[in-house]
Amino acid sequence: MKILVVDDDKEIVELLSIYIQNEGYEVVKAYNGKDALSKIITSSDIDLMILDIMMPKMDGMEVVKELRKESQIPIIMLTAKTTDMDKIQGLIAGADDYVTKPFNPLEIMARVKSLLRRSNMQVKSDEPDVLEVGSLIIKKDSHEVETDSGKKIQLTALEFGILYLLASHPNRVFSADEIFERVWQQESLVSAKTVMVHVSHLRDKIEEATNGEKVIQTVWGVGYKIEG
Repeated sequence: MKILVVDDDKEIVELLSIYIQNEGYEVVKAYNGKDALSKIITSSDIDLMILDIMMPKMDGMEVVKELRKESQIPIIMLTAKTTDMDKIQGLIAGADDYVTKPFNPLEIMARVKSLLRRSNMQVKSDEPDVLEVGSLIIKKDSHEVETDSGKKIQLTALEFGILYLLASHPNRVFSADEIFERVWQQESLVSAKTVMVHVSHLRDKIEEATNGEKVIQTVWGVGYKIEG
């Protein structure tokens, strides 16, 4: 597997490259946003990107927004900003996860493995190949979602994971912690706002594609569900 590391600090790029290569992954390096987009275009087989926010020429937020127009590869954002709003903005832009600086490289590698596992995971064979929820058609093997009129909805790996989890268990309410542990495949060590932002972004995409269809329901104080 191939991982793109993007940071204008070359020492950080080299440090992460060592840990990534030690895990058997191939590394592609970039030192600014424009270079990162160029590498994505020329290396179509990149499986995941680790991306700094504060960079010259094009910052990380802009890179994510541009990339999400064409690609749904998992993205981990690196940020020196620690407020919830800064993190939420990154998730809204389309990032899958975030890590604040200074960071422990082992933590980043744990998140890399989790996202790659989520992105490439084979869903259990006893789960249906295709789910239909309202006007949505959800295809597990290809990780594709489209409306019954044929309009495709571009989702990130985590957004698809959330949607498939809820759709495959109709009427069951999942708490934010349960969703995080099932979809991210990690213990819930972060704020519930992380799940909330991804659910909100997922809802926006569904409602835009379906002319306002309310697929995911909030059960206040408990969690989220899709009615069967």
